[in-house]
Amino acid sequence: MQLLKRLIAFVVTGVTVLMGALLGPVAAFADGEPQPWQIGMQAPNTPVMDDIVWFHHFLLWVIAAITLFVLGLLVIVIVRFNARANPTPSRTTHNTFIEVIWTVVPVLILVTIAIPSFRLLFYQLKVPPADVTVKVTGKQWFWSYSYPDQKFEFDSLMLQDKDRKPNQPRLLAVDNEMVVPVNKVVHVQVIGADVIHSFSVPSFGIKIDAVPGRLNETWFKAEREGMYYGQCSQLCGRDHAFMPIAVHVVSEQAYSAWLADAKKKYASTDDSARPTAVAAAGDVK
Repeated sequence: MQLLKRLIAFVVTGVTVLMGALLGPVAAFADGEPQPWQIGMQAPNTPVMDDIVWFHHFLLWVIAAITLFVLGLLVIVIVRFNARANPTPSRTTHNTFIEVIWTVVPVLILVTIAIPSFRLLFYQLKVPPADVTVKVTGKQWFWSYSYPDQKFEFDSLMLQDKDRKPNQPRLLAVDNEMVVPVNKVVHVQVIGADVIHSFSVPSFGIKIDAVPGRLNETWFKAEREGMYYGQCSQLCGRDHAFMPIAVHVVSEQAYSAWLADAKKKYASTDDSARPTAVAAAGDVK
């Protein structure tokens, strides 16, 4: 009886987690930030993230089917082949058919998983012709965004609690967001200035290391306007937890207006005029 209760609890927990993971992206809010009690991923906002969510759901069903199959076999073994029900065990040592099945079936499962996995990997790594290029530099402990085609650059630091507006999330809001137009291919070049950082925005399906001396690249095409948040995903030092990423996706008209203002605001900014308080975010508790 106790074993049966444990099996029921296991199945109920598994179904709950499975449904939460499947419904999480659907139930999430439009803006890309984590929500209280959220189990699944953030709502996708790029074609790449759409494919990642699909692949995640596909793998989840495969894993669930395998888990239930193995659980069924274990239950059969427990019920039919315990010492009371089967006092005289079989001494069969080989079964060619079963050995072929448990070799071939896993291979077929792995091939079924590998085909969409490799397709998704190539889709992520092949950067299409870009409409906008942004160079992202990870520093201790903030981000710098450069628009090489427009010839300006600015730093982005986490807002202190006293500077945040009520609608801005704590530990994610920044003073200067990376701004991009909606439905345009954004080519993101990523590099580190001091140590290894990691540029990650979950709603866009991008996560790439910022390595000093090496220029990595990724891309995204945001399909909805809004504010989308991420964080450095590489342990990079004392204030690693205080270097968030904020990407503001706007209309083409709003982007053109922002570019005009940004050229005036940032074009003359040189290294000596930029913030030098590298640990400014460390005061947040």
